[in-house]
Amino acid sequence: MSDGDLDPSPGKTTRRVGRPRTLETGGPSLAVVLNLIRTGAATARLDLERRSELGRAALVDRLEKLEKLGLVAEGELGAPDGGRAPRHMQFVAEAGAILVASIERSSISVALADLSGRLIVEHHEAVDLADGPEAVLDRLTSLFIWLLDERGDKERVWAIGLALPEPVVADTNDGDAFGIVSLDALRSWRGFDFESELSLRFKAPCWTRGGAQMMTFGEFKHGVCQGAGDLLFVRLGHSIGAGMVSAGRLHRGAQGFAGMIGHAPTGEMDGQACHCGAKGCLEALASGEAIAREARWAAQDGRSRYLADMAALNGGVTATDVGHGAQLGDAFCADLLSRCGRLVGESLAPLVNLLNPAFVVLGGSVAESADVLLASFRQAIYRRSHPLVTRDLRILRSQMGETAALLGATQLVLDEIFSPARLGEWITRGSPRRSPSFLAFLEAARAKRRTPTASPPSLGNVTGREPSSPKR
Repeated sequence: MSDGDLDPSPGKTTRRVGRPRTLETGGPSLAVVLNLIRTGAATARLDLERRSELGRAALVDRLEKLEKLGLVAEGELGAPDGGRAPRHMQFVAEAGAILVASIERSSISVALADLSGRLIVEHHEAVDLADGPEAVLDRLTSLFIWLLDERGDKERVWAIGLALPEPVVADTNDGDAFGIVSLDALRSWRGFDFESELSLRFKAPCWTRGGAQMMTFGEFKHGVCQGAGDLLFVRLGHSIGAGMVSAGRLHRGAQGFAGMIGHAPTGEMDGQACHCGAKGCLEALASGEAIAREARWAAQDGRSRYLADMAALNGGVTATDVGHGAQLGDAFCADLLSRCGRLVGESLAPLVNLLNPAFVVLGGSVAESADVLLASFRQAIYRRSHPLVTRDLRILRSQMGETAALLGATQLVLDEIFSPARLGEWITRGSPRRSPSFLAFLEAARAKRRTPTASPPSLGNVTGREPSSPKR
């Protein structure tokens, strides 16, 4: 009697062992077949049959269902292997669209991506967080709608990914994450539920993370160290944040706030107070905000002729001006950026010893300013870390800019909607928008809306200034 036969012995429960030979129904087997095709793990029917452990008839049934749902289609013929050339199945990346955005202290970036993670169109513009979360949300909604009018269909939005500034993500209602007056502009962001608001406006699930974590994920998936299992990323911009990939997985921490390296103590206690209220924090001494502050003082007291000229010309100086000054040979600007790189490297060295990453990547607007910063950063890590962990360590500058956060948000959303448990729930309905758990979430979000007058505009009547030509 074969493994697949029924045991007819009297008094025993009849059961079947081995590979199922009857058609299964429901989402789990459809999810398995779709993910095999989507990831490229198996695309030919024979390979799909083996990897999915479905019988031939069951596999044909699943493929027909997926084709009717518009998720897969027949592709090109493969190379023959001793017989007829196999027909490969392909994932239809255009079946849906992903909206992603990154909100920083002074800028907003948006993009439309397909289901393969490819950015179809992206756009960047300035924003002022002091305008408040409602104003920024309205602008973000207008930009999303503009992207969809240009390149998509509102009904094809499957999900949304959003990267937010770390202080906004980390803030909770049971404490004060801002601490001092200089971040009063962000106090109105406390407890603002971007996920619910965007989900209600676009009728699609939304996920949010801190900007540094999104950039880390983007670098891991698409950057100079693509595919590295162990990676440390440091974003050096207006603020300082970090992200870590360990064994191929993004580390988020117990509450999702991992990477707040900007509040690591530097030992220099005579400097400016940090936004958290402490003194000597890395962010208070080496962030873009700190660099701009030092540059203003240097322009005023004559320590930098270049910065004094820029202040007279433009009415002020920025961290970008310091980078330009260093490139032009201004001694003060070069020394300031060298000190910044040293402080960041010294703060990161203990993590390098602890985690033994294959790559350390420095990104953000300040990291792009001048080579002297990167050189000082490298020198500090090599000096403060053990030779065994730096023997094969590669320290690089990011080449992706703000696009890293958009790609990271896209990849995060795809990992979420195509996770086996979530995919098994929505696949028979054709879209995550129709998932029972998401529809229940929408009902709960509607119920907790604070006032009817605060309702966000519908997709058909959102207005706002038109963006400039997007980056494609």
